[in-house]
Amino acid sequence: MKARASPSIIRRSFILPVLLMLAFILPFMFLRVAYLVLESSTLCSSPLDCMRLRLFGGSDSSLIMKMERKVQSSRWRESIYWHLASHGVPKNLHCLHLKLAEEYAVNASARSSLPSPEYMSRLTDSSFDHVVLLTDNVLAASVVISSTVKNSGNPGKLVFHVVTDKKTYSPMHSWFAMNIVASAVVEVKGLHQYDWSHEVNIGVKEMLEIHRLIWSHKYKYMKGEDFEFLVDHERDLEFLSPRFISLLNHLRIYIPELFPDLNKIVFLDDDVVVQRDLSSLWHLDLNGKIVGAVVDSFCGDGCCPGRKYKDYFNFSDPVISADFRPDRCGWLYGMNVFDLEAWRKTNITRTYHRWLKFNLDSGLELWNPGTLPPALIAFDGLVHDIDPSWHVAGLGYRYPQVSLQTLKAAAVIHFSGPAKPWLEIGIPELRSLWTRHVNFSNKFFTKCRIEE
Repeated sequence: MKARASPSIIRRSFILPVLLMLAFILPFMFLRVAYLVLESSTLCSSPLDCMRLRLFGGSDSSLIMKMERKVQSSRWRESIYWHLASHGVPKNLHCLHLKLAEEYAVNASARSSLPSPEYMSRLTDSSFDHVVLLTDNVLAASVVISSTVKNSGNPGKLVFHVVTDKKTYSPMHSWFAMNIVASAVVEVKGLHQYDWSHEVNIGVKEMLEIHRLIWSHKYKYMKGEDFEFLVDHERDLEFLSPRFISLLNHLRIYIPELFPDLNKIVFLDDDVVVQRDLSSLWHLDLNGKIVGAVVDSFCGDGCCPGRKYKDYFNFSDPVISADFRPDRCGWLYGMNVFDLEAWRKTNITRTYHRWLKFNLDSGLELWNPGTLPPALIAFDGLVHDIDPSWHVAGLGYRYPQVSLQTLKAAAVIHFSGPAKPWLEIGIPELRSLWTRHVNFSNKFFTKCRIEE
């Protein structure tokens, strides 16, 4: 017969594996519990509630709903901070403007004539290709002009008209006076240098005031609203940007008055990059229309290149719902061909003003803040649809729906949206399309730490 093992030996042979197993499992259990405690600090009212939910199956539906609301609230706050970051002027850009303004004051070459006297005649010569920019951003303007010249088949035919405000005039002039653009001609003009007629001046002030009232009305609405669902209201945050009440942003409706001697121009926003020769745009047949713009999209049927009318207008108002369709696509602002000669023969600007006043009398409820809604009305029936590859927009949003193939084929890419490429919130994967046109070795960029 075999001898029986003693009870103490049996206990030792059983306990040893158990201890080894516990020694292996306990550290992982500790880490898991610690993770749940940390996670609960933001999602749950107490660590015990959150641990109970995660460890025991989450049968408490009210606790689940509370967690979901916490997540929604966190995402909403994150979205607000992201949009707030898009409203400010980075320190390095502020520094650049100050340094260039100082240079304008002490350096005679920074105040030299733009353009040189021998090229002044080109400013009104319709045989040249005229490009208009309305901007108060020196760095952005430099990228637009350098990318356009770099990709031009004949840069000697290009004439750039940069219009800026009084505070930015000296740094803008200083930059282009000291950084001569090869072959092309650049004019820098401040709004204070225009001889506005009394009637136009009154119209501009009234226009800007109504736009400010529309913006303020939207701001007060959002301030008093308890937003619960991020998806429904995130885009509303964009309307609070200061650019929606910027004079330069709204002056595009006065381009015929700003350039009375020009017949046809290409208008470019300051947040675009040109990737292809634009010369054929000045020879484009607009078929009797006033503006050439992208209306149809590269993304197929039912997809708009920008936004639909329902994103701009209040279709609960009978005036809007009677005249327009909510699913209609709005045309893209930011890269446009304008026939100024034909524009002057229309009542576009008067229509624009008339609708602004009507919106004011209607309680400021007809459309969201911005330049495009009243322009969609004023230019209605006067827009010539150009090929979608000319203008691809929306690169300033967090989730741009654009393929790499579409980006490469585009003549102009547009960082429309809050995430401008000169901001830290700019999309890293897309910023390189913009930064490759920045000369980071420039002494002013180095002084202000404008780096790639």
